[in-house]
Amino acid sequence: MIAPPPEVPIVPARPSGWLRLLAALPMPVLHGFAGFLAWLAYRVFPYRPKVVLENLAIAFPDLDEPAQHALMRAFYAGHADVLVEIIKSAAIRPEELLRRVEVHGLEQVRERVATGRPVLLLAAHQGNWEWLLLALSLSLDVPLDAAYKPLVDPWADRAMKALRGRFGARLVPAPELLIDILRRRNLPRAIALVADQEPVASESKHWTRFLNRDSAFYLGAEEIARKTGYPALFVAMRRTARGHYRVELEPLVEAREVLPPGAFTERYARRVEAQIRESPPDWPWSHKRWRLRKPLYG
Repeated sequence: MIAPPPEVPIVPARPSGWLRLLAALPMPVLHGFAGFLAWLAYRVFPYRPKVVLENLAIAFPDLDEPAQHALMRAFYAGHADVLVEIIKSAAIRPEELLRRVEVHGLEQVRERVATGRPVLLLAAHQGNWEWLLLALSLSLDVPLDAAYKPLVDPWADRAMKALRGRFGARLVPAPELLIDILRRRNLPRAIALVADQEPVASESKHWTRFLNRDSAFYLGAEEIARKTGYPALFVAMRRTARGHYRVELEPLVEAREVLPPGAFTERYARRVEAQIRESPPDWPWSHKRWRLRKPLYG
C-alpha cells in the first residue's frame, strides 16, 4: 500500500484585484449585464447558433422551430448569468452563497465518510457548477478534493484555481487524480468530479444512447470506484430562480457494490440525461460534445 503524504494546510490563492473589484458589484447589476450579454449572443454576435440548434433538434425532436429558438434564448440567458455569477465568486460572502445554493442530502456524505473511507461525488455541467463546488466546500464537514482540467492559458488557470479553492477545496489535476486518490486512500474525505465531458479519442470510454445519440463517456470515475470500492453519490443541481439553485445528493453506487463493466457509467449517464430533460436551458448546448463517432465494431 502506498503511504499517504502528510496533510498540508490549504492556503487558498487570492483572486486578482480587478476581479474582486468587478465581483463587488451588486448581484442585480451583474445579472443586468448578463442580460445584455445574452442579447448580444442571440441577436448581434450569435454564439454557435448552428451547433445549439442542431443539438436541440436531436435531443428534443418534438420541438418546432419557434420552441427551439425559445430554448436557445433561455440557454444564452442562463449561461450569461452563470458567467457573471462566477465573477461574483471572487467576493461573495459564504452566507450569501449558501442562501443562493441550497444543498440537501448532506447526511448522505456524512454517513458514508463516518465509516472512515472517502466518498465520490459525481456532478455534471448543469446550472452553475462553479458555485456548486464552493457551496460543497462550505457545507461539507469533511475535506473536499476536486478534480479539475487545467486551462491552457496560465493566467486563466491561476484565476480559476483561486476562485475554485476560495473556500478550502483542494484542487487536483484530472490526469493525476487516480494516483492522488491511491496515495491518500485512507484519508476520509469527499472527492468531486464533473464527468459529462466527451473523452478524447485515446481514452477508454463507455458508449451509450444519450440525448438520442450514441455518446461516449469517461470511464475514469467507474475505474476509481472499482479500484477503491468507494461509494458514489450523484450531485444534482437545478436553477430555482435567477441566481438561486437547489442541490440534491443522491446515492449512485454503494461501497464495494459489484457491477458489470459499464454499469456504473450507465447509471451516471441516465441520471445526467434525466436532469437535462428536467431543465434543458441549464446544460451547455453550444458544446461540440459529439465529435467522436461510435466504432462499427468493438
